[in-house]
Formats: sequence, structure tokens, C-alpha cells
Amino acid sequence: MNRLSAFIFVALFSTGANAAQWSLANVIKSPATKSDRLKIDKKPSSQSDANYNRFGFYSDLVYDKVGNTWFALSDRGPGGGVLEYATRVQRITVPTNMSNGVIREPVVFRTILLKDANGVLLNGLNPGALNGNKSVLGASFDPEGIALGNNGKMFIADEYGPSVYEFNADGSFIRSFTTPDNLKPLEVNGSVNYVDGRPLVVNGRQDNRGFEGLTTNMSGTKLYAVMQDPLVNEGSSNDGRRSRNVRVVEFDIATGQSTAQYAYQLESRTTLNAIDPATTDDFSATQIGRSVGLSAIHALSDTEFLVLERDNRGLGVEVTATPIHKRIYRINLQGATDIKNISMVGSDSLPAGVVPVQKTAEFDLLAALKAQGIAVPEKMEGLAIGPRLADGRYQVLVGTDNDYSVTQSGSGEQFDVCVNPVTDARTQVPLDAACPAGSSLIPGYLMSFAVDFRL
Repeated sequence: MNRLSAFIFVALFSTGANAAQWSLANVIKSPATKSDRLKIDKKPSSQSDANYNRFGFYSDLVYDKVGNTWFALSDRGPGGGVLEYATRVQRITVPTNMSNGVIREPVVFRTILLKDANGVLLNGLNPGALNGNKSVLGASFDPEGIALGNNGKMFIADEYGPSVYEFNADGSFIRSFTTPDNLKPLEVNGSVNYVDGRPLVVNGRQDNRGFEGLTTNMSGTKLYAVMQDPLVNEGSSNDGRRSRNVRVVEFDIATGQSTAQYAYQLESRTTLNAIDPATTDDFSATQIGRSVGLSAIHALSDTEFLVLERDNRGLGVEVTATPIHKRIYRINLQGATDIKNISMVGSDSLPAGVVPVQKTAEFDLLAALKAQGIAVPEKMEGLAIGPRLADGRYQVLVGTDNDYSVTQSGSGEQFDVCVNPVTDARTQVPLDAACPAGSSLIPGYLMSFAVDFRL
């Protein structure tokens, strides 16, 4: 059985004027069916043995310097919110040669199941399917961003709410942070709807475009969560798909309250369509605020951060257009306007007097992969700074979400998705069946860099 593996890349680059200089050190292949450490006798009836304990790869990552280990976040599981799945965090080690940055196969040594305040396992099922009520969030959870607190505590951001929760090291619930009212998905009558999108939802986050990344500042006093895309009603024609203004949301850790919001501007449609003149897959007017977005954030200081901005194109469970945009940017909040009480409805431009976050290009991930002839994955989602290497640079990991290499029919029946790397043809096969000759399962990628940060 020829199954495509998860690729692990190691490269070197420096920030500043020479930020684009890097070198690929090695490639390690992890099986796409890599398992976690769960040992559960009874599983939900809707789950197949073939994917229930799949690792899930890297919706986000964070480094624990105390134990020299990593926390790897799986999202809501196979099935895209229509199948039961106990949401979880993977504890992993990434063996690294500290003299040259070369890494070996990551090892999963613990799987942590996440629970609500009543000890009930949080579930990847969407609120309508889990609770029979689209206005009740309940135990529905789609974890997409992770940051660490003291004593192994975890802060995790969720797309459904969007929400931010704090957990103990064993996955037990501590508290929820207060979600700003302007981010909540509301229908025209003001009722909350955590499942649907346009046209039913007319205010707040777009469907499946809630909090996507999370980090603490260097002082450990603030959390910063990034929305994946503009709010559903912000932009020309009151259509967030046309906007490029994404909100970075600040929370005070001590109080659990949201204290500020800042505007981050995605690259413009004109800029993105000019990247690859040879492609005919230009972005339309309603794609910038939906098909391009933020996937991760990581602090460099109390005001400066790395963010990962990407399109939704590339190797994934669906047939997609040519990937154009996968980049890391450096942003600075100093001088940016707090927009928590400012609406951006009706215009793609920022309101008069609003200053967005400062943004500078840091590294082009897509160009780096293409230069090595490596297929470009759709969902680059995890970004984290790790340990310091022997030469003084820092290890940085960038990981991807491969959606468990699983898709499903309208009835919820699941299939593995195989891809022919030559023709890009996708094939759905029964779970854990052999992929057709010349094709293999969709990979998850973990890329490791050494960066000359001055932290």
C-alpha cells in the first residue's frame, strides 16, 4: 500500500534584509495514518477504527521550554463537524540535532482529551448536531489555536464560538474568556447561530472563520487571538468576503475580558493576482475575505508578533486552484488603533483615522517549497518558536492540517482521500483501503526553520 506520508522539513533563514535566505537540511516522512496515544475501549458509534486515533497533525503548535516538548493541536476531527470526535491535544517530542537543526520523526508520548466544566468531553460535532439547537454552543468545540500558561495550563481558541478557554494540564476545564459581542454570529433577529453562514448569519464571524490562532505576549499578561477572516458583514455590500480587514483580538489573562481589537490587512486582490501571472486562477472580488486568511500568531515581544497568512489552495481533500500565497509576516501593534468599538461595515477601506497594525514580509513559505519541487499543501496552520540552537538561532516549526485525509458523503459516510501527485487527481476510497497505484494519502507537513531572532 503506497500511502503518502507527512513531510517534515528543516530549513535555515535569517530575518532582516536576508530573510529569504534558507537551506533545506532534511526531509522526514511520517505516515499519514500516524496514531496518537489514546486507549479508549468504547468509541462513538460514528467513528471508524481507521481514523479515530489518527494524530490529526498540526492545526497549531506551541513549545514547552520546561520539558523541551511540543503541544500539537488537532482540530474538530475527521468529518468537518458532522461526526462525533473527542477533541484533543497531542504532547510530542521533536528530536533535533542542535548543531545543525536536523530533526527526526516526532514522537507522540501523551494525548490529552479536553473537557467542559462538567467533565464532559468536548466534541467536534457542530452545535446543531450535538445539541439539536444551533444557538447553544454547549460542548461543541473546534480547537484551532493554542498557547501555554503557568504550570502546564493551556489556552485554546475555538472557531465555533469564537471562544477562548483555559484548561489544566490534564485537559480539565478552568474557565472561558468573554467573547466580544461584535464577533458572535447573529441572525437578523439577534439570535445566535453557531452553525450557518450567509445569508442567515448577518453579524459577527463568518461560518468556519472564527479564532484561528492564539498566543500569549512575552510578559504572559495578554492573549492575542486572530480571526481567520473579516466579519461576515464588514466590507463593501456588507459582505466580509470582499474585505481584507481582519481583527486581532486582545484578552487580559487576569480578568478574562477582551480589552482591544486591532485591524490586520490581508494582501490586496491586485497584489495576490499579480504573484503568478501564468495562472488563470485569479481571486474574484468575493474571495479575498474568504479564500485568504490568517492561520497562526506567535509573539516576539509584548507588541511584535509573527503571523501566517495563506490562501486555501493547494494539496488538500478537495480539488483546489493553484496555490499562490503562503507567507509569514511580522506585525507590530504599536500605534495601531483599537477598533473594538469601530465598525467596518459597508466599505473595504478602513474608517478615517484608523491605523492598522504595522506589517512587513518575513518569509515566503510557498516559494521555499516550490524551489525544492515539493507539492504545496493547502492548510499551513501551525506556527511556533522553539528552542535555541547551538549557533544562537531559534528553531521555528510550521505545521499543516491535512483534515485527517478524510472526506465524507452527505450521509456522513467517510472515505480516505488519495492524491496522484502527477495528475493531482483525487480519489475517494473506503477507509484504510489501498490507494490506487501511483497515488497516496494526503500528507501533513511539519517544517522546521532556524531563525536569527533577538528575543
